[in-house]
Amino acid sequence: MDALYPRLLVRDFDTAAAFYQAVLDELFGVKPVKVLPEAAYANWDIDGQAGLVLYGRGTIAEVVGSTALPEAAPAQDSAMLVMKVDDVDAASACLARNGAQVVAPPQDRPEWAPGMRTAHLRDPEGNLVELQSY
Repeated sequence: MDALYPRLLVRDFDTAAAFYQAVLDELFGVKPVKVLPEAAYANWDIDGQAGLVLYGRGTIAEVVGSTALPEAAPAQDSAMLVMKVDDVDAASACLARNGAQVVAPPQDRPEWAPGMRTAHLRDPEGNLVELQSY
């Protein structure tokens, strides 16, 4: 049962889908279950459970009646996608190579947890992604 999983609402579905297809395959060997460009929908499962879903922002805006509102406003981040990886440096390079912007390079974070190493990047849609190992 898919009890809880992230669904990223994206403006540029094709770019976002290409980014996550590349990095999820390279980092975790996870292939998409389905990619439906005409529906602006893609999903990846991990061990039979939903792991990540991309969905067109415009479609949801129509459903919930928010198409007249601005797409974004300047603000601090309110959500972050976290990926636990074996090698933060290699994973950061992978995401950057596939179009992510590094906002905080790989660094040790002993103040967060013993042996913790993180990097923070923005995916092509601007979503904040944390890579971590510990």
